[in-house]
Amino acid sequence: MKRLHVHVSVENLDQSIAFYSTLFAAPPTVTKPDYAKWMVEDPRVNFAISTGQHATRGIEHLGIQVDDRDELAEVYARLDAAGRPVLDEGATTCCYARSEKSWIADPQGVVWETFHTTGDSTDYGSGPSPDAVRAASDAAAEGNCCAPAMPAPAPAAVSCCG
Repeated sequence: MKRLHVHVSVENLDQSIAFYSTLFAAPPTVTKPDYAKWMVEDPRVNFAISTGQHATRGIEHLGIQVDDRDELAEVYARLDAAGRPVLDEGATTCCYARSEKSWIADPQGVVWETFHTTGDSTDYGSGPSPDAVRAASDAAAEGNCCAPAMPAPAPAAVSCCG
């Protein structure tokens, strides 16, 4: 079963945890010094917040989390059919989790992550910045034949979650 994923970059983690815990009527399922995640069942959403990893505050990206590799293959096929460049990150560590993931930006530059989480991690990890995903889409929109290769993430500007 698929789950909508939303990641919001916040200024004050404690205040935001208090707010979202009240909104969702539940404490986070994962809490770290710079990160929190709720796996809400109604509505079915993976909602994450973090501090320090992102240059801007607010909604950073949206995503689709799947429960198994078959669903991931189905979602990857949809990305390919969308006609936009897909940045295939593959196996990665991000947001205190090990995942398989790819990224895409819609025509307006909204960044989407698609992923299958395979386990936990003791460190936050890294991933491409939303700007890198947007740049790949912009390059393709300008008539270039293909998307640039997945950029190496900068340690100070990681962007991911799952």
